[in-house]
Amino acid sequence: MIMKRVISHLCFILLIAVNMVFPVNRNGTTAANFLEIDIGSAGSSMGGAYVSLASDMSAVYWNPAGLSAIRNRETLFLYQPWIVGIDNVFAGVGFELPRIGTLAFSINYLDYGDEEVTTVDQPDGTGELYTANEYALGISYGRRIVNWFSFGATAKYISSSIWHTSASAFALDLGVIVDTEFFSVTGHRHNGLKIGMSISNYGTRMKYDGMDLLNPIDITDDYGNFANVPGQFKTDGWELPLLFRIGISIQPLYSSSQVLTLSVDALHPNNNSESINLGGQYEYRIPGGTSLFLRTGLKGTNKISFEELNFDSGENETITVENAQYGLTYGGGLKIKLGRNQTVKIDYVFKAMGMLGNMHQYTMGYIF
Repeated sequence: MIMKRVISHLCFILLIAVNMVFPVNRNGTTAANFLEIDIGSAGSSMGGAYVSLASDMSAVYWNPAGLSAIRNRETLFLYQPWIVGIDNVFAGVGFELPRIGTLAFSINYLDYGDEEVTTVDQPDGTGELYTANEYALGISYGRRIVNWFSFGATAKYISSSIWHTSASAFALDLGVIVDTEFFSVTGHRHNGLKIGMSISNYGTRMKYDGMDLLNPIDITDDYGNFANVPGQFKTDGWELPLLFRIGISIQPLYSSSQVLTLSVDALHPNNNSESINLGGQYEYRIPGGTSLFLRTGLKGTNKISFEELNFDSGENETITVENAQYGLTYGGGLKIKLGRNQTVKIDYVFKAMGMLGNMHQYTMGYIF
């Protein structure tokens, strides 16, 4: 009962924090929206409630402060088949630099595949194909400043191209993680209440340019023939999908063989309304260094109501989740220790994306 009360109060605090910001809904007003696609099956399977938990190479997406948890060297590779033939691939590598911090390099690539060129005169196709793709190259740094506070940052170059037209931008991600002794079942910070905050994609605008924007202009129909005067469409600059995250996580169950983690994140984007992500992870540790993970979560919830909560009597308790943008996420993982500081991690997530269908994401990591 006490733990349920604590979780409810923490969720309530996060909801108040989110709703203090005036609601904004600016759908379709940002470019390079592939930067909002979750990276890493572990965080994605927990509904995206991962800003306080990221502790591997996927931290370059969730919260670069989590890179401070990397020891020695670590790599991460992700493959995610997206909708209508779109594929998302991520690869990253991080190095621990003693007494300096962790340095990481990453690439996030989205391939839209080949599309047939159509025109007004040839609606069935011209016989040509065009392609579109977007990618982000990042260099990240994370460090544990003191035993309870970590800081991280990522600088990235972002590119977007559609046939012969392209745009680019530079952006910066910043994040912090605070470890506390609150609600720790062992009294140690490493499994107490964690608080994470990050801001992602703070950068320049993207302005498309290229030969596809060239267009002959007929200045006037009254005097002469100016139909072949060269002209060019001039596009506006588009903002990047700026995202602020704040989240907390606790471990109400922690033993040598079992660990239960619960997390809540509040999100404030510049191109949508505020929302809440909820997640849970169960870890079963097998002697020898192998761990089995089961995860679930709920992403994009913008209303959670607590009705008639009576923790003393345990009756008439109702928790209602409404307006979830996506369905439940499910996933699992396996971490196998090979010896000599070598570990292999394999993770998978299944996501229900509403009208977009069901998605799968596969991640493999290697620590050495």
